[in-house]
This record gives sequence, structure tokens and C-alpha cells, in this order.
Amino acid sequence: MLALTLLGFSAVAQSQDWQNIRQQANGQTVYFNAWGGDPAVNSYLDWVSHEVKTHYGVTLKVVKLADAADAVRRIQSEAAAGRKTNGSVDLLWVNGENFSVLKQVGLLSENWAENLPNWQYVDVKKPVREDFSVPVDGAEAPWGSAQLMFIGDKLRTPAFPQNAEQLLAFAKAHPGKLSYPRPPDFTGTAFLEQLLIVLTEKPAALKTAPDPATFGQVTAPLWHYLDQLHPFLWQKGKTFPPTPARMDRMLADCELLLSVTFNPAHVDNLIARRQLQPSAESFGFSNGMLGNVHFVAIPANSSAKAGAQIVANFLMSPAAQIRKADPAVWGDASVLSSHALPPPDKVQLEDRVPKSQHPVPFLAEPHAAWVNALEQAWLQRYGSR
Repeated sequence: MLALTLLGFSAVAQSQDWQNIRQQANGQTVYFNAWGGDPAVNSYLDWVSHEVKTHYGVTLKVVKLADAADAVRRIQSEAAAGRKTNGSVDLLWVNGENFSVLKQVGLLSENWAENLPNWQYVDVKKPVREDFSVPVDGAEAPWGSAQLMFIGDKLRTPAFPQNAEQLLAFAKAHPGKLSYPRPPDFTGTAFLEQLLIVLTEKPAALKTAPDPATFGQVTAPLWHYLDQLHPFLWQKGKTFPPTPARMDRMLADCELLLSVTFNPAHVDNLIARRQLQPSAESFGFSNGMLGNVHFVAIPANSSAKAGAQIVANFLMSPAAQIRKADPAVWGDASVLSSHALPPPDKVQLEDRVPKSQHPVPFLAEPHAAWVNALEQAWLQRYGSR
């Protein structure tokens, strides 16, 4: 009986805390720094801006980034200058590498994400409590699930490559028709990680930060593979498309046979917008493709922490997740457990599973420190060609 009473008091206190946050947020302006490289994402965030303004009185200003590292450098510069409040970034769409960098030096607000009301719907079987092997500690809220996938057209490519060896053979059979985004584009770096995971003879080394003493040995199969692959790529591997969006256009124009995405439903979105033919499909290696959960974080010096929590909570709401999962809108996979939702929401969310996706197993991402290490090594080897 006492336990139930305490539980009741806890729920009331949590509800009161949230009401206080809502009151504080009303009238605040939240500067949300987010990747702006996809029209579907930008359109979705325009809708989010309208919704949080209408229902919560929060003005959401989306700052479109080419690379989240730009915002990270701003946050670091403000901290170095002693700017502990009134920061220029209130909410950040952050990848695992940048999350680790900011969290290690105490530049993120912590212990707030699991207190959001819509956390109750989150699928905790997904890696929502760690990011690139780094504990989240409530310092970021999940809002989407992603997996590296290739995009091809079944009419032009009846048999998609199912592993790294088949991809290399495919490139040799179709010289000039394959490529990947130039690192440090995050999709290009993910492609490197994918190859490293499946090629390295020391996969356990990827669970921790790279050791300079063994880095060369762990990554040698990757560089050997790329040395074989690059001569058969578009422009003979001497230059690379800057973004996945550019590759999508090259695929549509028949300049490439494959594109690459971190969103398995992206192909459905492109088909819906008539940018690809209905015969386009997403696919991956049969043994698995790199996958993760993506998050939003609140810098410690945010000037609108209450408003940022309102936005983060809305991004996890059933309505926002259902809309986001619609391939005609964005097609980004949900972080919610459909079984935790009310029946009407459950049906709608499950109905948003991509129609043109060939599901493959998730492969866990390497430790966050591998991102920069791989990018720098790649740039040294291939960046100046």
C-alpha cells in the first residue's frame, strides 16, 4: 500500500514538473540546429514548427546545417568564452561522435530525456540508452531509427550485391557506375564503417576507441578493399559526390546504378515525389547493415531549455512519429514500440513500414572515436586525389 502511495505521489510530482516546464516554454524561441540536406526532412520540421507553436506557444527556428560539427564547434567556442547561459544552440540533432565529444566535457544537459511524458512509448529494446557505445544518461532524446542501405532500380539491376565481395565484383562489371559520398559526409563515413565491420579480422577492437598501436592492423583490410574498388568508381575514385542527395539525382539520371541512404524508407519517399521509378528498392548486405538510433540533445548553455524539452517530447509523440514514418512525408523509422500505443496509433504506425524495403539485420556501430579516426585516415589516403 505504501509503495502504491509513493508511486502516486511520484506521478503527481512528475505531472506537476511537466506543467511547470510547459508554462516556462510558452513564449520561448528554440533554435534547433539540424542537418538540412534533405527536402523531406526540412518539410517535416516545418510541420513540427507549426505544431509546437500552435499547441505550446513555442517558436521553433530550424538552423539548417551541412554538418552537425559546425554547431558543435560553436557550442565549444561559447564554452571557451565563458558563455554559460544564452547559448546560440537550444536543441541539436546530434550524431554519436559529436554527442560523445560534448558529453565528455560537460557541455550537455543531462537527466531530462527519460522524464519526458512520451518516453513511456519508447521502444527500450532499441539502443536508446547508449549512442556509439557511450551511455546516454538522459542527455539526449531518441526521435528516429536509421540504417545504412543502398538504393537501386530492379529494372536496371536485377541482382543486387549481397556482400562486400559482390559489391566489388559489381563495380568491376559496371565501371564508373558506383560511388559513395565523400567523407566526412556522415553517410560516406558510415559506408566506411560498414565495410570495416564486415572486412576487419579484429571486430572486437571496434567496441572501444581505436588504439594507435593497432589501428593500422585493424583497418588494413578496409584500405586494401578501397584500393581495389576506387579505380572502378565514378570518376575513377578521384572525386566523390558531396552528399547522398547528389547520388540520388545521379541514380535518377542513370549516371549511377546505386545510391546510398541512412533511411531505409527514403526510396519510398523518392518514388512518392516521382524522383525515382516505382521499380526502385532499398537493399543491404544479407549479413547486416550498420544501424543506429538518432537523437536530439540540449546544450548546457541553452537559453530555452524548457522549450527544447517541449520540442523533444513532441518529436517522440505518437502523432509526430506516425507522420515521420510515412514515406510520403519522410519515411524515417520510429523509435516507439507500437505495442505501447493505443490501438488506433498502433495500426497507423505499423501501416507505415516501408513497402520497398528488403529488411536486413542491424549491425552495431563502432565506438564513437572511430568516426574521426576513419575520416582522417581516409582523407590522408584519398582526399587529395
